[in-house]
Amino acid sequence: MNEIVRSFGSNAGKIWNILQTDGPQVQTKILKKTMLSENDFYGAVGWLARENKIRKHKRTFQIGETNLTDGIGIDAGKIWDILCSRSEMDVSTVARLANIEKCDCYSALGWLAREGKISAKTVVRKK
Repeated sequence: MNEIVRSFGSNAGKIWNILQTDGPQVQTKILKKTMLSENDFYGAVGWLARENKIRKHKRTFQIGETNLTDGIGIDAGKIWDILCSRSEMDVSTVARLANIEKCDCYSALGWLAREGKISAKTVVRKK
C-alpha cells in the first residue's frame, strides 16, 4: 500500500476517533479538530463509507451504518471505469471526466483506496 493510500486510512481513523469521542459533528468542527484539509477529509469520509461506518444527516456526520453509498459508491464506480480505460491522471481530470465535483471525487477515491483498487502519488508541478 503506498503512502498516499495509507493516509486515507489514517485520516479516516482521525475522523472516527473524533466522532467516537465527541459524538456527531459538522464538517467544520471535524476539520478544526483533526486539522485535515478538505480533500483529506473527503477522502477519509469515502474510506469510512466503504467500511459502512459513517452516516450523514443534513450537515452532521456520525458513526453508524452508512447512508452514503448511493452517492460515493456510484461515483467510485464511475471513477473506476475511467481509471480502467486510461493511464495516470490527476484528481481534477478524473473529476472532470466523471462529471463530479472535486470533493466528491476525493470521497470516491477514498472508497476505492479502502477497496485496495488504486495507487496514487504526489507530483509537484514546476511553475
